Amino acid sequence: MKRLTFALTALALVSGLGACSNAYYGAMEELGYEKRDILVGRVETARDSQEEAKEQFESALEAFRSVVDINGGELESAYDRLSAEYNRAEADAQRVRDRINSVENVSEDLFREWRAELDAYQDPSLRETSARRLRETEARYASLISQMRAAAARMDPVLEIFEDRVLFLKHNLNARAIASLSAETGQLEADVARLIAEMERAIAEADAFIAANRGA
Repeated sequence: MKRLTFALTALALVSGLGACSNAYYGAMEELGYEKRDILVGRVETARDSQEEAKEQFESALEAFRSVVDINGGELESAYDRLSAEYNRAEADAQRVRDRINSVENVSEDLFREWRAELDAYQDPSLRETSARRLRETEARYASLISQMRAAAARMDPVLEIFEDRVLFLKHNLNARAIASLSAETGQLEADVARLIAEMERAIAEADAFIAANRGA
């Protein structure tokens, strides 16, 4: 636990140098973490952020339902909750994008280094084994990042739908406006369901990548 805490402290100290800097990787190697370990850690973090975003979109949908189903009385507080849930969903979506970018940064460095080091082998058999492992890891990674990007891309149109409804209600917080949005609940539910399914596929891909590469 102390080693992990120290590693996280080192991460914070060198983060200003850039994720791809030699200083960053050098500091992590001093702590016993190679680029593969860093990549697996970042995939874990990206997976967790997608899980959090998935739950937040579900929460925002529930807040929307509470607004359109309300029968007077607490309309203002229901709207405030919806607005807050939307803002949290937007922040979570940005966090997902940032963490996917951080995965891509270290993966590029890892695969570049791995390909270059194949030429250092003297034993052809070991070189071929490493090259095969590289191809397998790159293929698994390509599937992972494609799924993560697909799930992240699906967040944007759903966020736009939420944003439009929040803005509309902000300036039209009355029974007639609520009634006009009620008919859209089913479509929004379908959109969120597709997003959740996409994110769950990305999370499953991340779990598979982590399992295949941890301690490899």
